[in-house]
Amino acid sequence: MPKNKNLKILFVASEAGPFAKVGGLGEVMFSLPRSLRRLGHDARVMIPRYLSVDQEKFNLKTVMEGLKVPTGGEYEPLICNVKMFDSAEADSNSPAPTYFLENEEYYEKRANVYGYSDDSIRWALLCRGALEFVKASEWKPDIIVASDWQTGLIPNYLHTTYKEDQDLKNIAVLFSIHNIGFQASFDHHFITEMDYDSGQAEIPSIYDPKFLKLNFMRRGVMYADVINTVSPTYAQEITTPEYGEMLQDLLAERRGILYGILNGIDYEEWNPATDDNLNFKFNHKTLTERDKNKAVLQRKFNLPEDEHAFLIGIVSRLVDQKGFDMLMTCGDSLLNNFNIQLIVIGAGDGKYITFFEELRKKHPNKLGIHLSFDAILPRLLYGGADAILIPSKYEPCGLTQMEAMRYGAVPIVRKTGGLADSVQDFDLEKNTGDGFVFENYDDYALFGTIIRAMEINKHKVIWKKMQERAMKKDFSWDRSADEYAKILNRAIESHIKKIEG
Repeated sequence: MPKNKNLKILFVASEAGPFAKVGGLGEVMFSLPRSLRRLGHDARVMIPRYLSVDQEKFNLKTVMEGLKVPTGGEYEPLICNVKMFDSAEADSNSPAPTYFLENEEYYEKRANVYGYSDDSIRWALLCRGALEFVKASEWKPDIIVASDWQTGLIPNYLHTTYKEDQDLKNIAVLFSIHNIGFQASFDHHFITEMDYDSGQAEIPSIYDPKFLKLNFMRRGVMYADVINTVSPTYAQEITTPEYGEMLQDLLAERRGILYGILNGIDYEEWNPATDDNLNFKFNHKTLTERDKNKAVLQRKFNLPEDEHAFLIGIVSRLVDQKGFDMLMTCGDSLLNNFNIQLIVIGAGDGKYITFFEELRKKHPNKLGIHLSFDAILPRLLYGGADAILIPSKYEPCGLTQMEAMRYGAVPIVRKTGGLADSVQDFDLEKNTGDGFVFENYDDYALFGTIIRAMEINKHKVIWKKMQERAMKKDFSWDRSADEYAKILNRAIESHIKKIEG
């Protein structure tokens, strides 16, 4: 295959912006296919059509009716339709052409993307429905990208059930791991030996009780032509017991086809020079304008206007993965003993919400909170805070640090996953780096790094140089898309070798 061939690529996922976006996966499924199209590839997306997807708003057109999707065994197939979004204009900023798998029972009556007891069946229908659609469609991809555990059965089906199918056998498959901590509709940590899924057995009917015990993630890893994760460091970490979530041995065996490509952000959407949400717009050459946003932010969260206070922001899901247990140990001391202000934006587990609420009662002039989802407040925080804190236990990629750096908020992060790949620790002697990085998952390490950042922040000339370096970094999707094109070609070459024997 010529290295510069324009590929036909089908991304299959449980969510994709702007149609149905819950988290980072939805953002990737919007930005990455669009960037690949800019490189000349015919990238398309397929997701379910949930109740929340507005057909009129997106002008969806029916492209296939009465698609029969096998359910396994002697059971009757499920009947689906396929609709399509395709931008009327050749606009590089529009979403990629997107197919929607319709099924009244499993998608159209469901307002939410996740959280149903029959999620395993819903995702299996998506996996097999996508393959049956490709079989029946005139447009056939060179490669399918299966995204996270929800689509982990696609590689399995392609290399077993459809192995000899004339329409599908030549299609390669890449399995993309966005978070290995989620592998199935059940918690894989608590599966019994009797119910353990080795991935070797044939996929049973979706109505068979055994089906509910399949580990979709394991099967995706086992059968894919190529595997990728969302950062180079995370690709290494998941081959170790500390991060591998019980799949480390399998991933180590498949290390030769395991790649890590750092996610990106949309530089047009995240641009402090054009962001109308900011009171004072700026770029890396006009950071004095940025300074004015700090006072605006302090007023908004009822904090004293103090240009000398070291203002730290947190934008995060408040869950165990994000490392806030360390802050629960040292947060009170930080606010008690230093001129530090903290603003927290996010929703999550009750214990963290209670912690921040109680901490605010003790330090009303030091802590501002907004403990629910908000689309605008993070932009204000990025555009006005001195630093952004991300002390994660593990972080496959992370977009918060990239968005914050784009807006000149200096990241304070733990050295893990995509945080390690995107943030360079500040070196005073060399005057290099664009953030502050600590390695050990330890509250003293976190405490010390925050104090180090606070002290450097007092030297404004040095700090502004660090902000400039952060803002100039290239986390654009176009950079990442070029890397994806390379491994997609590798997956196709590997698949061709397999079928040619």
